[in-house]
Amino acid sequence: MKVKPPQSLFVSVRVVRNMADAAVKTLDSLTCPICLDLLRDPVAIPCGHSFCLDCIKDCWHRDDQRGVYSCPQCRHTFTSKPVLNKNTMLAELAEAMRTTEVQAAADPPSLPAAAANGFSAGSEGEECDVCTGRKRAAVKSCLVCLASYCQAHLLPHFEISVYKKHKLVEVSVNQVKNQEKNQEKPQEKINAGSLLDKRLELEVDHIGRRRVSAAAERAEKQKMLVETRKESKQRIQQIEKNLWDLRQARKTLRCSAQAAEEDSEEIFTELIQSVKRRHSEVKELIQTQERAELRLAEELGKKLEKEITDLRRRDAKLEMLLRSEDHDEFLKSFQSFKSSKSFQSLSASSQPTHSSQIPTSPQFSMKKLKKAVSGVMEQVDPKLLKFSGGFSSFSKMATPLQKPQKPLPPPKPKMREVFLKFSCQLTLDPNTANRSLALSERNRKVSALQQHRKLRYPDHPERFDQVRQVLCRESLCGRSYWEVEIRASDVNIAVAYKSISRKGEDHKSGFGSNHQSWSLFYYSSSSTGPSFFFRHNKKYTELPAVSRSRRVGVYVDPGAGFLSFYSVSDTLTLLHRVQTTFTQPLYPGFGVYGCDDVLQICDHN
Repeated sequence: MKVKPPQSLFVSVRVVRNMADAAVKTLDSLTCPICLDLLRDPVAIPCGHSFCLDCIKDCWHRDDQRGVYSCPQCRHTFTSKPVLNKNTMLAELAEAMRTTEVQAAADPPSLPAAAANGFSAGSEGEECDVCTGRKRAAVKSCLVCLASYCQAHLLPHFEISVYKKHKLVEVSVNQVKNQEKNQEKPQEKINAGSLLDKRLELEVDHIGRRRVSAAAERAEKQKMLVETRKESKQRIQQIEKNLWDLRQARKTLRCSAQAAEEDSEEIFTELIQSVKRRHSEVKELIQTQERAELRLAEELGKKLEKEITDLRRRDAKLEMLLRSEDHDEFLKSFQSFKSSKSFQSLSASSQPTHSSQIPTSPQFSMKKLKKAVSGVMEQVDPKLLKFSGGFSSFSKMATPLQKPQKPLPPPKPKMREVFLKFSCQLTLDPNTANRSLALSERNRKVSALQQHRKLRYPDHPERFDQVRQVLCRESLCGRSYWEVEIRASDVNIAVAYKSISRKGEDHKSGFGSNHQSWSLFYYSSSSTGPSFFFRHNKKYTELPAVSRSRRVGVYVDPGAGFLSFYSVSDTLTLLHRVQTTFTQPLYPGFGVYGCDDVLQICDHN
């Protein structure tokens, strides 16, 4: 008579497996996605995800400078820093889970007596340990169950997933002796059904603990992989930034080369025929330098793009590994990945390889050109030399509150016509405008509101939050000229790097109060009329009142490092000139401080 395992045995296996899976999922839901440990002081953010209070604070502390906060799990962004409230229910569940793990670690399971003392190996004539009544010959022995089975009772080891992982071997010799001992003591004979239940209990307990152990080991390895992936993403972002800087440098390089060619053309067209040969030599020198620099930049760009591609490929492999639900497969793949060269090379270096090679401020020198034409410079109109940004001396950076300079002689009337050839179309950037400034006329006019009045501009990290200032959208590439009409009593006209601070009072983010901006201030009163002063890096230069005109022109040559301010009427009158080295792209900017003051960019079309 064949004895089949009770149906409740199969049901119990499925129930226990489902409970184990549910326990693992519960553990995952109570795990902080940042530290990969059980939640401590859990808080929920508006997108619905929960984190440890200290973890999310540390994460958002790095976002304080940008002013934009995001969820580390779903990347949802918040314009203002969300209020963190403790999730009491999650805190209690996490604490209960933590207590359960401590108790489980302190009270390891004991092996059932039937399994501990069970069955030794037998011989080829071994009988089935499960059969009742007439014993059938055993065909296999299980090293996990410590028992031998006939063909019929061996079926669960092939049909039930719990038993499929057991190790089956041929029936061994010592099993016969133990079987004879069991026959000599019939009172100690083990009931087959009870034995199966105990073995099932042992197996389920073993599987559950193995899953918890694997989950804990996975959490540790997963935390390592998350940190590795985080470093990889940071490197990708840094390399992408370097690649963007490289492209900007190439753009500036082309602009500088173009400006150098234009300078040489304008200078040599005014010189006599005898210097044309040197003109060609200088032009060829500039073009050769341009080709060499562009070739270097192109090669470096290809290296950076290849490195980004490799890092993205590694990141994709890491993502697939992190999504694996099979713990054993995950650990096996992790060991394989950890021993790979890509993992070792990724961990060995935290900085991009080529960042130091990027040319951040390519410039073309005109020293050789000066030397080549030094013999004929005296024959050239000095005014032309001043305009061309060439070889006459220019005023240096001023010291704080110098005495008024003597008015410079007015230029020839044709100078403005020449400047207008370099006029550029500028528009104000609403994302940078202070909330006390109103933009109009296609963002070419800015007006100051009455005190305490503010517009509801959306939050933006590039907006000036305290000072009434605004930047233009367009950067200045090559020689540029623009004019502004002033209908105000207190304004300033400036050029600045895009990296200028947008937060804080005038001494931090005001035009001219730092090394990232240069500003001409205009102030007018009914008693004294208009007056000017220049400011850079908190150093002031008082300027003479040479004109009562309310129109100001600005000329910039970034490649040569020249910045000039003019009073515009029938002629151009130089107010102030600066010679320096610009290391970043320049953006025009304006400050409007008096109530109802208006400043408008002139249209020369």
